Amino acid sequence: MHIRGFQKNSLIDFPGTIACVVFTMGCNFTCPYCHNPELATGPVHGTGCLDTADILSFLTARKGLVDGMVITGGEPCLQPDLIDFIQQIRQTGAAVKLDTNGSRPKVLSRLLDRSLVDYVAMDIKTGPDNYPDLMKSAAGMDAVSQSMRLIMESAPAYEFRTTCVRPFIDAGIMEQIATQIQGARRYVLQKCVRRGPMMDPQFSQNPDHFFSDPEILALKSIVEGMVQEVMIR
Repeated sequence: MHIRGFQKNSLIDFPGTIACVVFTMGCNFTCPYCHNPELATGPVHGTGCLDTADILSFLTARKGLVDGMVITGGEPCLQPDLIDFIQQIRQTGAAVKLDTNGSRPKVLSRLLDRSLVDYVAMDIKTGPDNYPDLMKSAAGMDAVSQSMRLIMESAPAYEFRTTCVRPFIDAGIMEQIATQIQGARRYVLQKCVRRGPMMDPQFSQNPDHFFSDPEILALKSIVEGMVQEVMIR
């Protein structure tokens, strides 16, 4: 595992669980509003990464105080030894939450088949026709759609979430997404924050990219009734 960051305690990243968080390197998407550009643009195999043994030792020592591990990134499913790492986490008794962009359904399928993850949070970036604008490779929308189905059918607990930012989200695109995940347990709309670093530093300079609170509520109303729970975070 190539882990560039480690947060020892989080009360918000894993619903209902006190968790620590690891941040993996490398991503196959190029979202201009990404707030972790140093992770996303870095190589999947990098130098200067944290020792997984130290992280596992910390988790073992905090058993009973820290109940789970969140694996985020970057895109964790690009890591070739992700499954081995999660198996080691499970041996400590900790629950596992995986954050993913859904581009690697085969990896996700193996994790779910082996009951290695307790919670999956998948980012839905935009509507089906717009995904090529954000993907480095031709993995395509088919992979993302497969992951949506896998999660809805097999994940013990999950949420889909979308960072609401133009031009990747508008009312029409929100309707498309709602149709894709119709019947899902939870869908979270996230307001894009302008402060902090972004993949494209110029992106934050254009106020037209960002939704107001009333506009986010209007997007939420489009999805309500299509999924079981809609939240704004």
